[in-house]
Amino acid sequence: MKHITRILQLGGTLLSKQIRLAAVLGLLALLWACYPVTDTSYSNPQDSGTGQWLIEFRIGETKVHIDLRYERRSEKGTGYSSHGFTIDPALLSGLSREQAMSGGAHVQFQLKRDAGAFNFEGWFKDGNGSGHFIFAPDRSFAAQLNAQGFGSPSDEQLLSLAMSDTGFALINELKNDGYERPTLTQLVDMGNHGVSVDYVQGLKSYGYQLKTVDYLVKMRDHGVTLKFIREMNALGYKNLEPEGLIRIRDHGVTPDFINEFVAAGYPQLSLDEWVTLRDHGVNPKYIKELDSLGYSRLPVDRLREMRDHGVTPEFIKDLRQLGYDKVPVEQLVKLRDHGVTGPYIQKMKDRGYTNLSLDEFISLRDRGSRD
Repeated sequence: MKHITRILQLGGTLLSKQIRLAAVLGLLALLWACYPVTDTSYSNPQDSGTGQWLIEFRIGETKVHIDLRYERRSEKGTGYSSHGFTIDPALLSGLSREQAMSGGAHVQFQLKRDAGAFNFEGWFKDGNGSGHFIFAPDRSFAAQLNAQGFGSPSDEQLLSLAMSDTGFALINELKNDGYERPTLTQLVDMGNHGVSVDYVQGLKSYGYQLKTVDYLVKMRDHGVTLKFIREMNALGYKNLEPEGLIRIRDHGVTPDFINEFVAAGYPQLSLDEWVTLRDHGVNPKYIKELDSLGYSRLPVDRLREMRDHGVTPEFIKDLRQLGYDKVPVEQLVKLRDHGVTGPYIQKMKDRGYTNLSLDEFISLRDRGSRD
């Protein structure tokens, strides 16, 4: 009898769950049917890509930042990518700042690029918006690329070109400046790596015409931005060779790095000297820490020597705590070379070696008292 009762209880539970599930599904269907669907008037209904978007309007800022997340297909499979860029909101056709800053509004708007159009739909509230987008490739643009000898771009390539806003303006700029004509793959790569019309024109204004598009990509990849060139020019480092710009950027010699040295009282050095200092670990932080310990405005050669021999601020602090203050730089280097550190001196003092000079500790260390 108990078994029968148990079976009936289980059956009742399952039936109850099925009824609740059916009710939930019915409610979802009702909500979906009631959701307001509006027809879009966007041109070219053929789409090749969909994704999600985020946009933020900020009070006092004239431009907005857009983040797009979308699916990409390749020979290795399917994955998700994201792309962000800043844009004048006036280019977002159908979206007003009033809508974006409202207390809540359903929106539809469009961003047109040479390679195609992004059709957005979603919701905005208090300057923050999100939703979905559909990318509609521009077949006329694809046909013109083919007519100019670039070949027929795939929809994936058109999406990439549209994401980076790479189109005829860049193609014409490269042609007018005497660059070799890029292949379709190179054109996509340029956009993906941040080589824009503004970048090419900016380089030209500083006297750089690299002639090869691969070199443009290389410059951009290594962080040689227009801002970097402008700030280096302001410091007096003008007309640098492209490889020289790439070299100093790779070694971390930035305008901020140089300015901090100058602010600390150091003169302008050659770029090779800055690179050497940076490579040896002599940076503004190291100088500030030494200055706080009483070692101010040491010659750059001396700074490099100290860094190479492992004379760190911590090493100096350990000696100071044991009563050895303002030790000459030459002796600091000698102590470090012989392995006489603060912990070593403390151990020797604990063993009864008290009232020794630093030179005597060096001799003690050299004789084999190394524990």
